[in-house]
Amino acid sequence: MIHFWKMNGAGNDFVMIDNRTLRYDLGREQIAALCDRHHGVGADGLIAVEPAQSGADFRMRYYNADGGEAEMCGNGARCFGRFTNMLSGWSLEKVDFETPAGLIEASYHGDNVRIAMSDPHSLRLNIALDLCGQQKTVHFLNTGVPHVVVIMDDLDAVPVREWGAALRYHAEFQPKGTNANFLKVTPEGITIRTYERGVEDETLACGTGMVSCALVYHLLAGAASPVKVKVKGGDTLEIAFDKNPDGTFSNVTLTGPADIVFEGEIKMPA
Repeated sequence: MIHFWKMNGAGNDFVMIDNRTLRYDLGREQIAALCDRHHGVGADGLIAVEPAQSGADFRMRYYNADGGEAEMCGNGARCFGRFTNMLSGWSLEKVDFETPAGLIEASYHGDNVRIAMSDPHSLRLNIALDLCGQQKTVHFLNTGVPHVVVIMDDLDAVPVREWGAALRYHAEFQPKGTNANFLKVTPEGITIRTYERGVEDETLACGTGMVSCALVYHLLAGAASPVKVKVKGGDTLEIAFDKNPDGTFSNVTLTGPADIVFEGEIKMPA
């Protein structure tokens, strides 16, 4: 049996596993089975708490719903911060943890969790490419994982699954592929929809996608920090940042909810 918790961060949901003793050794197919919404717990991904390897408080292992391990997940990192605080008896003011994308710090602000992101990199603006027979200008930024941003006038009309998959597997972003975000400017900030690599579908929210959209919006429109980002799940999150003289970004934070939904046990998938 596997003891798990189900958590939700702005509509992005996760199976959370306490693996500090390394008792669980889950393979890709087992993780995919746990994330299956019909036969498993159901989630956009699985997150395991493991012992730190380089002096941090914990190590975060994040797996997409297909069972493949990914570098990072912004909403997952906020849930990880809340989850490790619970495991520590709600005694923490902040926590830091290792990810393949770098060291992440989480702090607690009422019902919200704020995470300090790793510095974004690999910025490419104004990439012209063919998207399902249409010429589009897209923008690329790695905010822990790779993201493409497309500015749209009508989000409701975007075929997110079709266009998202086309961008995810586009030759321009191989061999690792990319997540795809569609962004609309609103009087309050921006609203986005996201197709996530590994889930291979639209999700209700994506933390690293919010950050990529907020930073691209700043670069194209001069929007000041913090930027408010509304996601398909209905929540509005806040992205703050510093712009450096050389055009790079630092001190990037993502603030939003991270809720424990329930806990339970499930038979270990074969």
